[in-house]
Amino acid sequence: MMFFARWKTLAILAVCLLGVLLCTPNLFPKASLPSWARQFSLGLDLRGGSYLLLEVDMEAVVKERLESLADATRGRLRAANIGYVNLAAEPAQRRVTLRVRDPGQVQAAMALLREQANQIPTSLGATTPDIEVTSTPEGQVAATLTEVGLRAKATGAVEQSIEIVRRRIDETGVSEALIARQGQNRILVQLPGVEDPNRIKQLLGQTARMTFHLLDEAANPASPTPPPGVQFLDGEARPGQPVQRYAVRRRVEVDGANLTDARAGQDNQNGQWVVNFTFDSTGTRRFADVTRQNVGRPFAIVLDNKVITAPNIREPITGGRGQISGSFDARSANELAVLLRAGALPAPLTVVEERTVGPELGADAIRAGMLALAAGAVFVFLYMGLAYGLFGWFANLALLVNIVFLLAALSVMEATLTLPGIAGIVLTLGTALDANILINERIREEVKNGRPPLSALEAGFTKASGTIMDSNLTNLIAMACLYGFGSGPVKGFAVTVAIGTIVQMWTATTLVRLMVSTWYRWTRPKALPVLEDGRGFWGRLARPLFRLIPDVTHIPFMKGARAGLLVSAILSTASLAGAFYPGLEKGIDFKGGIVMEVRTPGPADLAALRARVSGLDLGDVGLQQFGDAETVLVRLPVQADEGGTQAAVNKVRESVEQVAPGARILRVEAVGNRVSDELFLGGMIALGISLLAMLIYIWFRFEWQFAIAAIVTLVLDTTKTVGFMVLFGVEFNLTTVAAILTVIGFSANDKVVVFDRMRENLRKYKQMPLRQLVDQSINETLNRSLGTSMTLLLSAVPLALFGGDTLAGFAWVMLFGIVVSASSSVFIAAPIVLYTGENRLRRGGDAPAAPTTPAKRATAGV
Repeated sequence: MMFFARWKTLAILAVCLLGVLLCTPNLFPKASLPSWARQFSLGLDLRGGSYLLLEVDMEAVVKERLESLADATRGRLRAANIGYVNLAAEPAQRRVTLRVRDPGQVQAAMALLREQANQIPTSLGATTPDIEVTSTPEGQVAATLTEVGLRAKATGAVEQSIEIVRRRIDETGVSEALIARQGQNRILVQLPGVEDPNRIKQLLGQTARMTFHLLDEAANPASPTPPPGVQFLDGEARPGQPVQRYAVRRRVEVDGANLTDARAGQDNQNGQWVVNFTFDSTGTRRFADVTRQNVGRPFAIVLDNKVITAPNIREPITGGRGQISGSFDARSANELAVLLRAGALPAPLTVVEERTVGPELGADAIRAGMLALAAGAVFVFLYMGLAYGLFGWFANLALLVNIVFLLAALSVMEATLTLPGIAGIVLTLGTALDANILINERIREEVKNGRPPLSALEAGFTKASGTIMDSNLTNLIAMACLYGFGSGPVKGFAVTVAIGTIVQMWTATTLVRLMVSTWYRWTRPKALPVLEDGRGFWGRLARPLFRLIPDVTHIPFMKGARAGLLVSAILSTASLAGAFYPGLEKGIDFKGGIVMEVRTPGPADLAALRARVSGLDLGDVGLQQFGDAETVLVRLPVQADEGGTQAAVNKVRESVEQVAPGARILRVEAVGNRVSDELFLGGMIALGISLLAMLIYIWFRFEWQFAIAAIVTLVLDTTKTVGFMVLFGVEFNLTTVAAILTVIGFSANDKVVVFDRMRENLRKYKQMPLRQLVDQSINETLNRSLGTSMTLLLSAVPLALFGGDTLAGFAWVMLFGIVVSASSSVFIAAPIVLYTGENRLRRGGDAPAAPTTPAKRATAGV
């Protein structure tokens, strides 16, 4: 296995070269690269910009479909001379109801309703109607929107909204905007470089559906209810004048969807700003017909249920051109023209989540991330080189290749690198060396057992491979759960860590093996440089300089088994109690609300800002200095609805500008209550599924005693981590959920290392009492467990020190979790295996039952 054919060596080097080539385009500006070159992009938290999550108002979609159905039904029933009463749309029940006067005409009325159904394509080319028509013996007829019809309407509304949102944003000149569907009825919009998305939010928040209607001159707009087929709509508010009310016929004479162009301009006669529009051929014909037949009558132009203007038709308009006049200025006329050119949204859009980061904060985040990455790399490289000598430096070279492959994979995927993604790269520095530590420790053990150099190398790589696979798969399970139920940048963290984990399995077992094999062929050493007895300068440099603990220890860990379980139970119980009272400090992700980071031109006047913002009647407002005297953090509670959340953001912006002219909004995070509930539920599901998936995997790979021990220990580790967050006031948000899941993955990794040695020793020492065997297994794996914890600690410490406020909570949770996980493998997981397996894994000194599955027989111990 240590021999590599020439073709295999060339293939490995070619893969490494390909990784370098794929990574290289990131060093050059995108404009200078050919079209086939791929780059990863920086997230909004690194380069600045706005993140908006929009929700399509499905109630409005359903209401519009039912009202159009009711309006069309009214006309058809009259044309067919079918008498009816109480025709009405009932959006809450998703139906249109009416009562037919003559029971003999019920079937005819039902047939007319069925004719108006939209046919929804299904599998195998079939179709199904979007409404279901039913009747009662009393002559009551109902047309109900089906689930299939509702889903089709939702899909169509969202897809149409995405296209219109894209057009509107393109009209504003924002480059590299990302617009994508998220879930069933939401649209994700990312706007790089946009610090104040207010104007874009206003553009996106308007449905901009323009329709042309005749007025009903016989109806009295002052009446409390309109007659059938008529609706009362308000006109535009004009300064110093009362709002006029119009009786508008519901029938749409010409739809704004037939517009082909709209441009702002000035009227030639009075110089006022107007919007000139042009129809397509269908719109031109319909506009000409309606103006020809209704000369002298008022004709209303309605935009989003508001009458913009209602002039009298003086003469037929046959040229397909028209003009909208009103109280416009240059900006409002241009914005209306943009909306009309882009088209009308099928339903209103509401901003349910907003996150805005200024470029100044983005540059700070990049500096902090790079500093944490550089410091982590130096710490980890030095530790591996000094603790494992030449083989440690081989591992460091493989780690560099690992990072190159990671960046290359992100480039090929054209992924977005966020600040949590940088944290994932930093943590990859620690976790990627786990496999190398397992291999090096095994080689060292084989050398001490008297194996010759080549045989020790073979045994080290071969026997460690099973544990490497098991331990890394547990980490991948945690990242898969985080990606599946996480949101936004946290998904980037999961992708980064998962790619790093997959790549490091290849670099450790293949690339490092090639390096070691090449070195062995060139040098043919009589002894491997894995012990500390090297002579001469180069001999000492190639050999390890220190060990965390001696190679041979006989610590009776199981004497403290009961004490360890008791202390753990007490700490976990106290942590659970603390989670309910005083409770976790939920971040904005999980409790909703608004956080704004403001930088004033000089030292902030907190008292004036607090008085101004508190007077807005937005709930309990919190203001505090943040980092320096010029920076203020403003916190507001979640508002009653998503529209209220956006209104609150705008009010705070205006108030800050009034108190401190020239102040800059560095960051805005606004999360509505529905989104926060969904994010919290997703985080909890991710934690639960990750624990369940690891239980199933470890149960499959080991005996059930090991699976029970692992899952109980992981739960206890998680509860203690929650207790740490309660004790030190660390915010519970999506980022800390990512940290907890990373801790769970690492903790399971650590348990697998110990469990593998226990299983190997059960086969090797068939007469050894289980208590002694457990102690021996822990002592034999102590150096590799502590070594893995050390590399992860060395990579996480720079995140806590230099990663900035955004990643501070994440890093401290990680550090605590690493310490807890390392100790729980010894004092919780091992005792549980001992007590559950005393009468099953080792019965009165008899040999343990042979493994029953091929998977269990395949994994070698470490």
